[in-house]
Amino acid sequence: MDLNIHPREENLRLYEIEALLEGSSIIACMGDRLTLASFGMAVPIWPRLLAAVTTAKEALAWVEKQPPDLLIATEDLEQGYGIALVRDVERIHPPTRTLIFLRRETPAVVNEALEAGADGVMFISSIGQSHGDFFKALKSTRDGSVYYPDSIRKIARESSPQNQKAFQLLQALSERELEVLKALTAGQTNREIAETLFISAETVKSHVSAIIGKLAVRDRTQAVILAIRHGGHLIPTFD
Repeated sequence: MDLNIHPREENLRLYEIEALLEGSSIIACMGDRLTLASFGMAVPIWPRLLAAVTTAKEALAWVEKQPPDLLIATEDLEQGYGIALVRDVERIHPPTRTLIFLRRETPAVVNEALEAGADGVMFISSIGQSHGDFFKALKSTRDGSVYYPDSIRKIARESSPQNQKAFQLLQALSERELEVLKALTAGQTNREIAETLFISAETVKSHVSAIIGKLAVRDRTQAVILAIRHGGHLIPTFD
């Protein structure tokens, strides 16, 4: 497979990523040292890196000492397990946004990553493909939204058991709240939702707060995960 790592449009995208991450702090945790080094050289994150590590223990030590804005991890680590790392980071410091790359493309692993609370989930195989957008994943998670591409949402929807209670909670949402929740599942930020629905950003915030309260979840990520897995026809899988 030819990744064509130096096309002009991709070089321009790197400048966008650099601007996007301005002022952010990042921890990268990947099991393969060559991958970790290559990632740092290919993506302009080194000035924002608090740490580049290969084990969950090292990553957690950094999170406890100096919580980052963003954790980028792979499923496979030199020691530990990437999904468990995400779960621990979400518990230790919920404001940290988490983005994980999965090697295994199975329903069990996808659902495990979602249940861990990962704000962004991508397949490693999607890198360099049209169905995987690393820039959008970074932008969405950095801006406080979520990123679950179609492939992730489809697997989660089709593999999740029916949960009548969750479906009833979703049914209790107003039509406008369902519209906002659908936009959240597509990875839109409050500002983007406001522009799409022609309402103010403050109104979006009010709707998001109401959704979180009605669904009895911790935050917007958990609301989106519930919608994706149990929304049925209320929240379509694809945009």
